[in-house]
Amino acid sequence: MKGTAEYEKTRDDGRYEAVRSRDARFDGAFFFAVETTGIYCRPSCPAITPRRHNVRFFATAAAAQGSGFRACRRCRPDAVPGSADWNVRADVVGRAMRLIGDGVVDREGVAGLAGRLGYSARQVQRQLTAEVGAGPVALARAQRAHTARVLLQTTGLPVTEIAFASGFASVRQFNDTIRAVYASTPTELRAAAPARDRTARHTATPSAGIPLRLAHRGPYQPGPVFDLLQREAVAGVEEVSGEDGHRVYRRTLRLPYGTGIVAVRERPERPGTGGGWLDARLHLTDLRDLTTSVQRLRRLFDLDADPYAVDERLGADPRLAPLVAARPGLRSPGSADPDELAVRTLVGRAEAERLVQRYGKVLDAPCGTLTHLFPEPAALAGDAPDGPAGPLAAALADGTVRLDPGADRDEAERALLAVPGLDARTVAVVRTRALGDPDVAPPGLTVPDAWRPWRSYALNHLRAAGEWENDR
Repeated sequence: MKGTAEYEKTRDDGRYEAVRSRDARFDGAFFFAVETTGIYCRPSCPAITPRRHNVRFFATAAAAQGSGFRACRRCRPDAVPGSADWNVRADVVGRAMRLIGDGVVDREGVAGLAGRLGYSARQVQRQLTAEVGAGPVALARAQRAHTARVLLQTTGLPVTEIAFASGFASVRQFNDTIRAVYASTPTELRAAAPARDRTARHTATPSAGIPLRLAHRGPYQPGPVFDLLQREAVAGVEEVSGEDGHRVYRRTLRLPYGTGIVAVRERPERPGTGGGWLDARLHLTDLRDLTTSVQRLRRLFDLDADPYAVDERLGADPRLAPLVAARPGLRSPGSADPDELAVRTLVGRAEAERLVQRYGKVLDAPCGTLTHLFPEPAALAGDAPDGPAGPLAAALADGTVRLDPGADRDEAERALLAVPGLDARTVAVVRTRALGDPDVAPPGLTVPDAWRPWRSYALNHLRAAGEWENDR
């Protein structure tokens, strides 16, 4: 017990030093709360640093809220990127955090979350509380509160619509949560919106779309990500176009409650910054899909990565050091739809476009060149069972292969390798992109162990420098 107490004190002393120096590298990795004010903040909050004995530390915003602390109005800690650990970790806690982020608790309840993980609801509650200081209900509640704040401050939607769009079961529950988390009524929170959000509110409607800033920590290299998306774009589902000297990536999304069209604008990389954002606009047929669509974009653009940890590790390698110095913050893109990514990786771009035109669902309201949703696995399995995607589509449709945010990566790889037509190289790409594994090396390629646990990022550096090509 003494050793544990000493470890926790040393860890918290280090966290306090990060707070004193307002180190943005730790935003989202932990939160600190001030007992004398009842407010919790991100480490980089510009407010006066509180005395050490008045400070408590929490792994998540939900844990701080559960202890009775309110979100700081100045640094808006609930808006920071989440801890990169949840995307890296392959254990049940990491898988649970990814599923909660995707909105599973709101849609299926704690029992649904536990069922997807293969654990009892009590086991999931216990493990999450021990690791992050909050259970699945509290974590989902914090996420709903954040979604509600975004809608209140960036749209002109009626409060009642926002309550249900955010995932709350009733207006009363919505009002009580907003007061508890932000110490404001919904009307007061809307009035307190920053000037940028108040301006956006005039043009933010369901028909005009919801403007968002997708935050990331540390440096970000948008060029290679947009290059990849442009090379891979499947006509009818995606497009990359130029706008004001920068590219805009647009695509259609199949979502739990409806469909969506999203647009993300390329921003120039800003050297020396502690973080930034990508501008996005979402057009949703059902606003309840806001949280899920945002999380899928974050995975696609790898916005929750910790570039400081990645660059520190890879930058120590003599071969990679100049590449990391040339492209700090290089990301490992994921996918907006894991099942779609798997099928596209298997069949290639040309066949994917044929599948879209023949089996994809036509949008009720096409938008320019965006006309279809990528076909669901069930549609491909039923209508094209003998095609190149047939066996994989059948395995995805019947659950033999699971690629959702809570999937066990090793189990998914074994299941994929058992599907006719998939080789180890294709499966490695699916594991990297669809499952977001940061540490994948393609078969047959010798990759130093010193690059672990960031081999996926190391290969992206080699690819960006023209030193390695992947034909997938």
